[in-house]
Amino acid sequence: MALFRRKRAGTIREAGSEDVAHLEEFVRSRRGVEGFVEPRTAVTSTTIALVAHDGEWTRRRIEDERAAADFGKKMSIPMYDVQIVGYPQRMRDWTRRRKLAERDGVSRAIPPEPPLEMPPI
Repeated sequence: MALFRRKRAGTIREAGSEDVAHLEEFVRSRRGVEGFVEPRTAVTSTTIALVAHDGEWTRRRIEDERAAADFGKKMSIPMYDVQIVGYPQRMRDWTRRRKLAERDGVSRAIPPEPPLEMPPI
């Protein structure tokens, strides 16, 4: 019995139910979430980067582009091809703020952006 098993070279870990569950929870617990589909490469499977209104983001594996589109429909969020539209600036800003906070020894929690003002009805 081997105690340590090595992955075969070139083996890509595929999406699992825990990946999809994480994505679903991110959408349910944040507002203004958009999805950005990242294509499969030689070293990674297809992924979705979800970005909330304040720039907070997460990335997980997904089966393929069709599964990503189905996920977007199921969760009622817009999905974009990252190769066409790129990543939103708010995602980069959030990552920069987080890195600065960690460098300065500030709590890992990022101060929330002010709420978006809703127009009167």
